[in-house]
Amino acid sequence: MTSITVYDGANTIGGNKIYVEEKGEGLFLDFGMNFAKYGAYFQDFLKEREPRGLYDLVQLGMIPKLGIYRNDLVPSDLDASSYPRLAVKAVLLSHAHLDHCGNMHLLDRRIPVVASSTTTSMLKAMFDLGSSEVAYITLRSPNEGFSGLVLGADRSEPYTGRDFYCTDCYDRIEKLMSTKPGGGAKNAKKLKPGHLGGLQDLQTKWEISAYPVDHSLYGATSYILKGRDTPTIAYTGDLRLSGKSKDLTRKFINKASEAEILICEGTRVGRVGDSSSNGEDKNVTEDEVKSKCLVATQEAKGLTIADFAARNFERLDLFHEIAKKTGKQLVVTAKDAYMLNAIGCAEGTDWLDCESILIYHELIGSVRKWEDETVKVKWGEKYLGHREIAKNPGNYILAFSFYDMKHLLDIKPEGGTYIYSSSEAFSEEQEIDFRRLNAWLDHFGFDIFGFSMVGKDPETAKPEFEKGYHASGHLSQEDLIRAIEEIDPDIVIPVHTEGSGWFRKIFGEDIVILPEEGKRIDV
Repeated sequence: MTSITVYDGANTIGGNKIYVEEKGEGLFLDFGMNFAKYGAYFQDFLKEREPRGLYDLVQLGMIPKLGIYRNDLVPSDLDASSYPRLAVKAVLLSHAHLDHCGNMHLLDRRIPVVASSTTTSMLKAMFDLGSSEVAYITLRSPNEGFSGLVLGADRSEPYTGRDFYCTDCYDRIEKLMSTKPGGGAKNAKKLKPGHLGGLQDLQTKWEISAYPVDHSLYGATSYILKGRDTPTIAYTGDLRLSGKSKDLTRKFINKASEAEILICEGTRVGRVGDSSSNGEDKNVTEDEVKSKCLVATQEAKGLTIADFAARNFERLDLFHEIAKKTGKQLVVTAKDAYMLNAIGCAEGTDWLDCESILIYHELIGSVRKWEDETVKVKWGEKYLGHREIAKNPGNYILAFSFYDMKHLLDIKPEGGTYIYSSSEAFSEEQEIDFRRLNAWLDHFGFDIFGFSMVGKDPETAKPEFEKGYHASGHLSQEDLIRAIEEIDPDIVIPVHTEGSGWFRKIFGEDIVILPEEGKRIDV
């Protein structure tokens, strides 16, 4: 008997925590952070208390009450002894977006991760940059004087690496995974690497097949699971058919036709504010985005800013092509350069080995070891600062996000062109961010492509988005219908969606099982 339990991500976009079990052995399909749940209680300056370990997250229902977490994160007033224990053999990670991997650092460190080498290298780079502890964790110990209620970093213990089993060649990332910037200093905290191997080395009852797919993040992977005398299960993760790697998605869809059960994302059905929820789901492709952004850049006067989602390096590559076609140079942040280095390790390429990509020299007052020991060592001659850009602003495309707008105070552009090439705002908080962004752009006199503010009152104006400047990382309704029809499963379990009822409307109640959070489905 095989069972599937969706512990999170059943009725929200993101937070996937899907447990598949056969004869006492199980696998998690992703273990992400549920931003909808977090957003109900927390914001930028109100966050969970890290010194309390798992306590806040358990009390607020942000993680399931299971006996699968790190013991060092359990404070003395949290009794986890009664939580059901699961025999988790591994987490099959689809990609490195936090809504799929953001809670993995909480898991028992003996639980390994299956992922592509690109995803694995990105997770390590995120750790080096201080934004994620998935690849390596900082062990905690009780602080003196708090009776085990407060947990602090155990400075006597090294950073401890999780075991990774890569779905493809991993030899090129061994050095990246086993070293840490600044680790050579005399008093630096040491690094204890986990095991790094191939998927074939993982001992499990399941036959696991991994397929690279097209998504807005490189390294995305879908999985097919075969048990012993049990139904074959296909899990999409996040995928699309509108980017450069659409043929990889088609290959997975073809292979998934072997599956009786399909666990399928449905991001673009029923999302409030998304055009896909009202029947106007226009499937914009990356080629269309390139065409639209190219015209905007060709018409640009002065400095050009390209704003796209963090780590969307296919979009970065798109603007690199536009820069070359328009005789400009693309300027990326040092963080992007470091992440590109990690991806390059997995791919065996050097993304910055070209004259048309430069690195912005930020004015910061602290030492960043990852920058000094990697980015500056490899590409120190590529740095340029605000003065160089200010002299000839029309020569550059800056890959800046909202959080980089502060650098404009140093560059002091007199007008320019801003191209917004990312997702729409789906919450009130995001709308407020766009008001702030618009204030920055208005202050420096930028012409805006991709969105405009609607409303005379700047305190209540809302962004209106122009189609064609962004391509979704997810299947359109039309592509989703075709994919499911081609796979032709006996059972469809929708996840990562706010419109699960859409699946029943299209495919019928006999085929579609709507998961309930924490409720076991026997198949």
